[in-house]
Amino acid sequence: MLAQRGPRASSRRGLGSQPPTVLPGRCPLETPTEGFCTPLFQAGPLERVKEAAAMVCWALRRVGLARAHLARKASGVCRGHEHQPLGPRPAAPGAPGSAVELLGKSYPQDDYSNLTRKVLSKVGRNLHNQPQHPLWLLKERVKQHFYAQYPGRAGTPLFSVYDDLSPVVTTWQNFDSLLIPADHPSRKKGDNYFLNATHMLRAHTSAHQWDLLRAGLDAFLVVGDVYRRDQIDAQHYPVFHQLEAVRLFSRHQLFAGIKDGENLQLFEQSSRSAHKQETHTLEATKLVEFDLKQTLTRLMTHIFGDGLDVRWVDCYFPFTHPSFEMEINFHGEWLEVLGCGVMEQQLVNSAGAQDRMGWAFGLGLERLAMILYDIPDIRLFWSQDERFLKQFRVPDINQKVTFQPLSKYPAVINDISFWLPRENYTENDFYDLVRTIGGDLVEKVDLIDKFEHPKAHRVPVCQRVSCCRCGGARQASLN
Repeated sequence: MLAQRGPRASSRRGLGSQPPTVLPGRCPLETPTEGFCTPLFQAGPLERVKEAAAMVCWALRRVGLARAHLARKASGVCRGHEHQPLGPRPAAPGAPGSAVELLGKSYPQDDYSNLTRKVLSKVGRNLHNQPQHPLWLLKERVKQHFYAQYPGRAGTPLFSVYDDLSPVVTTWQNFDSLLIPADHPSRKKGDNYFLNATHMLRAHTSAHQWDLLRAGLDAFLVVGDVYRRDQIDAQHYPVFHQLEAVRLFSRHQLFAGIKDGENLQLFEQSSRSAHKQETHTLEATKLVEFDLKQTLTRLMTHIFGDGLDVRWVDCYFPFTHPSFEMEINFHGEWLEVLGCGVMEQQLVNSAGAQDRMGWAFGLGLERLAMILYDIPDIRLFWSQDERFLKQFRVPDINQKVTFQPLSKYPAVINDISFWLPRENYTENDFYDLVRTIGGDLVEKVDLIDKFEHPKAHRVPVCQRVSCCRCGGARQASLN
């Protein structure tokens, strides 16, 4: 939901219509006997797709040979490591007119469909529900805190928890229900994974917010996997996990215990300002904001310990106002950990809770876990390597864990040069191609050169692909 890697204003359609073409001239991937790359800018679309894929495959084969060499040197480390199967691979997305099977349902495909095998293989893994996984540990710590701190009537928990909702949602749930404008950059195909024009993999757990409010809930947590097309580095992955919370207040609940509270109101008709919405009174807004910040400060103190320095940064989200990002000072560095705010009353009203107002927040589990457990690379959360998993098998979910690195080997680097298509291309198209072919072996992709050719009036680029620093010992765990 809020504040977890805000979507970038990237562009338009997927790689299928016009892939990158290879830059003529000397190629950083050439073999000693080849000398020059084949100029593909005159080839047809199908040939360009095949050649671009072949280039990446060839580069990754080189990486495989290097890794095999490192593995032989580290045979003592690799002994006893077994490949663990990931189960059957789902069918690859097809052309418009075909269908994709996902979680027991069939979705017809159209021009919006842009899912890759790599992403589809992650659906249903539900790392946050796998006992003793670091994301599960963190989820359970948050649940434990909310259950203990906020009891409801008769001692039952005030907040209900939903951690197994389907990641397939409608575009209305993901965008329109949250008042996200039609021209907002977060809607772009280049930033999301669509099954078709009407269904997608949720980009945030907020996609369920309206439905749960409509069902009559006024305090809940939602935890789940979310999907966004993004760059390739140690901090970004096309699948990550969010935890979000919502709480609504009636007039009686909000003003209980406040002096002269019986004379205060939740709503008024005035003008919107930087401090409140046009339908909220200033008194109600300040009380909701105070409760939100107090709730989050207590939560972060529960996770990171006493004496934590916190600061709040004003920001913008379409579904809250005022809105804030929470930052904590951890080991001398200020780190953004979540986004939050007072819920837009239009959203609350449309869900049938016209007599209430409330707050919402959302945090990324991977981001917090990387800080808390000192995990350096987001890909590690998908590891099936026993050396990684056993570090988090602890008798107490609150036990301190510091991740111990699995390998010391340096990265293997390959540079790939190609012309950018004249239109309908985003960097995420290239990232998806690399991820589909290279899997989690690819650690990072950097743009190292780009210019506009003065005669061709086209833009060639050079992307540097860095592959797993872990040597052969981690191949099975990352792929």
